[in-house]
Amino acid sequence: MTRTVTQHRFLKKKCKKSKIPRYPWNSETQGMLLGAFFFGYLFTQIPGGYLSGRFGGSLFLGGGVLGTALLTLLTPLSAQLGAKWLFALRALEGFGEGVTFPAMMAMWARWAPPLERARLMTFSGAGSSFGAFVALPLTGFICHSLGWPAVFYSCGGAGCLWAVFWFILVSDEPRTHPRITVQEKDYIINSLGQQGTAHGWSVPVWSMLFSMPLWAIIIPQMCSNWSYYTLLTSLPIYMDTVLHFDLRQNSFLSALPYLAGWLFSVGSGVLADNLLEKEILSVTAVRKIFTFIGLFLPAAFLLAVGFSGCSGVLAVTFLTLSSAFGGFSAAGVFINQIDIAPRYAGMLLGITNTFGTIPGVLAPIVVGYFTKNHSVSGWRNVFWLSAGVSAFGAIFYVIFGTGKIQSWARTDEESDTDEHD
Repeated sequence: MTRTVTQHRFLKKKCKKSKIPRYPWNSETQGMLLGAFFFGYLFTQIPGGYLSGRFGGSLFLGGGVLGTALLTLLTPLSAQLGAKWLFALRALEGFGEGVTFPAMMAMWARWAPPLERARLMTFSGAGSSFGAFVALPLTGFICHSLGWPAVFYSCGGAGCLWAVFWFILVSDEPRTHPRITVQEKDYIINSLGQQGTAHGWSVPVWSMLFSMPLWAIIIPQMCSNWSYYTLLTSLPIYMDTVLHFDLRQNSFLSALPYLAGWLFSVGSGVLADNLLEKEILSVTAVRKIFTFIGLFLPAAFLLAVGFSGCSGVLAVTFLTLSSAFGGFSAAGVFINQIDIAPRYAGMLLGITNTFGTIPGVLAPIVVGYFTKNHSVSGWRNVFWLSAGVSAFGAIFYVIFGTGKIQSWARTDEESDTDEHD
């Protein structure tokens, strides 16, 4: 939620409070500030995934969110000091939050039974879309009523409160959790086997880097994230400058695509697990089908947005459909790390997210370049580029993706068993 609310920084000129500070930053500066988060986010993905896989993810996930929440409280002050200070603060926020998703993946590797992975992981991962759905209209209301600084105080405070409950209630793995039943604990541990344990200090780095199944995850995630970060950082600006919605309309309509994405991603997880439980499709087939739906169909709807011109109804409809079908990829490529290497899933997510964050740095800058004149044709280029990138990612994964555990990811005990068999 802390990342999403920063979109409203550039809507603050519409706030009616005369004493609220306003900053006349142009589109290029806005793009740089929105992308600053990802400069910091890049650096802690892989270390966060490695350390979470070695020691457990609860400390890193909780600490990352808490650190970002505390820095969010300082956003109004840094904006007052100047764009450079705000850029530095945003980069620090990204630095702290970069460990969170790898840590979450490392925890699911120790908690999620194979036939329940998709529904559990898509439900938790869909929280980012649900957070955007809640945050956009809520922060629009707060901004309109209390001024834009109150947005950051509210969301930063909420993040700090969440961290308190997290550290009280969460354990790294079933073995150390004091409040689950013995039957549940045994079921999880036995279903995961050796793959549900921590990895050692050494990891097969070279095998990972030259693994085509891993690159089959990296490339599509980069392509999907290009569209996601384009919408995340720029959709309110598009609603304002092209469709001319007021602040409250902008907030609500910008939230609709995220609601659709949340619903479809959660539903895709349940559907994917059902297909596996009934042995209708293999893990590889499920991941490929859901990834293709989740990347190629959204690309088609983004193309349609480019043809919608200034029609608000058409634009919002196509954007919502694009995000909705994009939710299918949550049960596809976005959880594929835990299929090919469960013990190293946290580190693999760190690697894939590091590459996947590059669009977060570049997309706002490219959007700022295309839309510096606030023209419909400029925004059409934005959506067409996103559509082409997403379609390429879908095709790449269908060709090279897999759901099989890789040889370099197996434990010594598993390798010995395979040789004996």
